[in-house]
Amino acid sequence: QVQLVESGGGLVQPGGSLRLSCAASGSIFSFNAMHWYRQVPGSQRELVATITRGGTTVSVDSVKGRFTISRDNAKNTVYLQMNSLKPEDTAVYYCKAALEWPRRDYWGQGTQVIVSS
Repeated sequence: QVQLVESGGGLVQPGGSLRLSCAASGSIFSFNAMHWYRQVPGSQRELVATITRGGTTVSVDSVKGRFTISRDNAKNTVYLQMNSLKPEDTAVYYCKAALEWPRRDYWGQGTQVIVSS
C-alpha cells in the first residue's frame, strides 16, 4: 500500500540541471533508507545515491560532486539534485524506500532523464 510518486524528469542539454522528487505516502522515517537508482535499457539497474533515516548520504563515484540526495521531512519527499549532467546520465531514474523490519523494498514508477545536445 506504500506508494512513491516521482516527478522532475525530462530532457536537458549536457551541463544542465534537473531535480527529481520522490514523494512517499507516509513518513520517510518509517524507512531505514531512501535510494535513487537508474537504469539504461538493456543494462542492470544501478544504485546512484542513498540517504539513511539518520540523514547520512552516500553516492556512487560517477556522480559525486554533481548529484546530491536530500529530503524534506515535512513533505515526506526525497530529492535528487542533478547538476553538470552528462549524456551518460541518461536513464530512467527510480526511487526506492527500504524497510528493514519486516524486510521489504518499495519502488517508484520511474522518471526518464535524457541528456542530449
